[in-house]
Amino acid sequence: MSKLSQITLSFWIMKICATTLGETAGDLLSMTLDIGYAMSSVVLLCFFFVTLSIQLLSKEFNPIKYWLVILATSTAGTTISDFMDRTLGLGYATGSLILFFLLALTLIFWFLKEKSLAVTNIKSTRVEVFYWIAILFSNTLGTALGDFLADDSGLGFLGGALLIGSLLLVITMAYYFTKINSILLFWIAFILTRPFGATFGDLLTKSHEKGGLNFGTVGSSIILFVILMVLITISYFEIRAKKRSNQEKSST
Repeated sequence: MSKLSQITLSFWIMKICATTLGETAGDLLSMTLDIGYAMSSVVLLCFFFVTLSIQLLSKEFNPIKYWLVILATSTAGTTISDFMDRTLGLGYATGSLILFFLLALTLIFWFLKEKSLAVTNIKSTRVEVFYWIAILFSNTLGTALGDFLADDSGLGFLGGALLIGSLLLVITMAYYFTKINSILLFWIAFILTRPFGATFGDLLTKSHEKGGLNFGTVGSSIILFVILMVLITISYFEIRAKKRSNQEKSST
């Protein structure tokens, strides 16, 4: 059995919640608590490696473990991107290009080794490591893209979220009504949900003067965390119910 989540509508809803929470939680650590981008990145990368180790050692899919790694990549991606763009002074456009190059290298190397980028039937540890590295880079890239759209493009937080949302709608239509490779569409959608979450997170946290809803990093993080935990809990009990049903069928 694959240890990774099935790609369903609930997966994408949880992905957007996790990436939006990653934006608000990353900003909470680096800016609100004033730890700084560099130290926040170190702390969150350590959290990522801990959650990833637990996930890799698991023998079957566990939604709590899986989504903790997704959340870790999202929060770490937020502070890493901000460190590159702001502390190192690379800017959003340059930072996005560097991260896109790193993601492309990861996917190319993955494909050369495995001859596939499919994410629906990952069973070996090596392929799962490729998967999580690609997710870390894609979430970091998404943060840079989201900040570029919100700050440098002139679209603002709401405009950036609407643009990415429209692109995600186009990808959804392409999945159902065209013959474009579904693996390609998955990775494009996966990357774009991150800047959607980043711009939506900024929309929630920033002040009214900056075009946001002024919920703040603490309030937004709490709301998103509760929503994500409810969805994870529902997923957990659905899996337990399926296991119980399968056991009853096999025993009869």
